[in-house]
Amino acid sequence: MTGDPLYLDGVDLTDLGIMAVKVLVAFTFLLVATMFMVWFERKLISDMQNRIGPNVAGPWGLLQTFADGVKFFFKEDLRPENADPLVFRLAPYISAVTAFLSFAVVPIGGAFGGGSSGTVTIFGRETFLQVADPPIGILLLLAMSSIAVYGVMLAGWASGSKYPLIGSVRASAQAISYEAALGMATVVVVILAGTLSTHGIVAAQSGGFSRWFLVSSGVVPFIVFLIAATAELNRPPFDLVEAEQELVGGFHTEYSSIRFALFFLAEFMNVITMSAIMVTLFFGGPAGPILFGMTWFWPTLWFLLKVLAFLFVFVWFRATLPRLRYDQLMHLGWKLLIPLILFWLMFISLKELRATHDWNWLATYGAAFIALAVGAGLLLAGLRAGDRAYQKELEDA
Repeated sequence: MTGDPLYLDGVDLTDLGIMAVKVLVAFTFLLVATMFMVWFERKLISDMQNRIGPNVAGPWGLLQTFADGVKFFFKEDLRPENADPLVFRLAPYISAVTAFLSFAVVPIGGAFGGGSSGTVTIFGRETFLQVADPPIGILLLLAMSSIAVYGVMLAGWASGSKYPLIGSVRASAQAISYEAALGMATVVVVILAGTLSTHGIVAAQSGGFSRWFLVSSGVVPFIVFLIAATAELNRPPFDLVEAEQELVGGFHTEYSSIRFALFFLAEFMNVITMSAIMVTLFFGGPAGPILFGMTWFWPTLWFLLKVLAFLFVFVWFRATLPRLRYDQLMHLGWKLLIPLILFWLMFISLKELRATHDWNWLATYGAAFIALAVGAGLLLAGLRAGDRAYQKELEDA
């Protein structure tokens, strides 16, 4: 099945109502999840550092994020004299909107496998448990990931201050360095699934743990995706964009009130969205055992638990890993992740082609090995030449 069955027989008022409900529920879920994520991170880090953490606003401090949001709402909205008025005001909204649009194509429920196609019934109509399922969902995710960087870049440029500008320059370089690895890791999944639809990718992983692309892709694409996603999110240890020891507050130094809150909201929304994307691409989405025939409950629960596990991983990174130097950040992206995922992409592509066309495996992998050996040799020679030139510059200085 391709596309949401809700729209197969045309669109009427009931369909539009269901669509509005899905948008409202997804937006509300993302806001509530963001509030929980802020509390979860502060509480978990405080436990890791033997502190108490939020414990005043609400039970166990659960309402602390809500209290902070109310406080930001009533703060004065300041704008630097040298700032570009339009771009300065627009940048926070770019970051927040792209985070929500990315989440809109993620399937958060529905039973897959065993003859089920992941549909649920709402008001007597069958539909997917996601806001939209475009046939190019993966391209939309990559596009939103790229556009989100514009919010950070424009915020730094429009602030009229040197510290935010340095942060935005770092953001652009970091995005260029790690988007390539992120994209190629995603292409591996697309090759295995044979579709760009997020719903189709989840459906291709139905049938048990061994069908998850975490296993069938050989783990390497997932590891590369996780590292690149952490860098794309500007999360520790890749948070050079807002390194407070160097750049005061980074790209949002000059922001206050509700606009600063929007950047804060967008950061945590992106963490939740990226966790949901990793669950969709590598962990079967909402796949999991269904008990007592409750097909409407268990898939969503398994999806939420998987996302929660990734949220824990991101908080764990922040609490334990020191920030990388800028040169280490660039070297990791260009010298390790991109060559590694490029090699793995070629390997998976040849594996799928050989299975499709029944090629001789010895000739196929032999030619691939020779091509990779030549490429690796040229890459190493280039890296060594670059290191020698860099050392010579240091000696001359």
